[in-house]
Amino acid sequence: MSRKKVLLAGESWVSTATHIKGFDQFPTVTYHTGADELLAALKDSLFDVTFMPAHEAQRNFPQTMEALSAYDAVVLSDLGANTLLLHPDTWIHSKPTPNRLRLLRDYVGNGGGLLMFGGYYSFQGINGGARYHKTPVEDVLPVICLPVDDRVEVPEGYAPVVVGPQTHPILKGLGKDWPILLGFNEVTVKDGAEVLATVSSDYRSLPLLVTGKYGQGRTVAWTSDVGPHWLPPGFIAWNGYKTLFEQMLGWATARD
Repeated sequence: MSRKKVLLAGESWVSTATHIKGFDQFPTVTYHTGADELLAALKDSLFDVTFMPAHEAQRNFPQTMEALSAYDAVVLSDLGANTLLLHPDTWIHSKPTPNRLRLLRDYVGNGGGLLMFGGYYSFQGINGGARYHKTPVEDVLPVICLPVDDRVEVPEGYAPVVVGPQTHPILKGLGKDWPILLGFNEVTVKDGAEVLATVSSDYRSLPLLVTGKYGQGRTVAWTSDVGPHWLPPGFIAWNGYKTLFEQMLGWATARD
């Protein structure tokens, strides 16, 4: 059986620091990736995952339906809308380029799978900077993004609450006792979408895992992270970690 092809875009960033030692100082720059644990978990799965870091996605994320359709599913994880809207040819050279948010909408309508995983630049994101509210990507997601900063930090942790049927393909074999998480993006559920898990009642039982359909395609919203800091080591070590994300991809790439 051939492995299904998945494009995972995002989950990278660069940080700078200034080190001051008495009179002297020096800067450093560090490159980080946030999907290492997920990629390792999916390495020997049914999915052939291509990881496209955020800085590469600005230029290299597919610009045509033909190129995008090479993938059975696309995952946007901690990748703001501006990265997809502002190709360097447009941002630097003022040349028209395809609107890749519209392209994703049409891709899902034609039968592709789209998953958005939470983070500081997912859904609406920190300071509203992810900017997916009122975009073609939001049109296909099973949730509506807030028009403001949507992050909810939960330093004490919360236990996910499984509300969907245990027979659902995404939930099968996972039980109801999941490890704690430390944050999420707040969203609202669209009519017709199915909520499979929520955050705790202390945080108004807001949606954590939601599925939906658009045209011929399927979409999934996971409003917490795939790795630190919202997703702590205990969740990664859980024997359901690989199964959960693998079954999300399996459901999103299934065809009715």
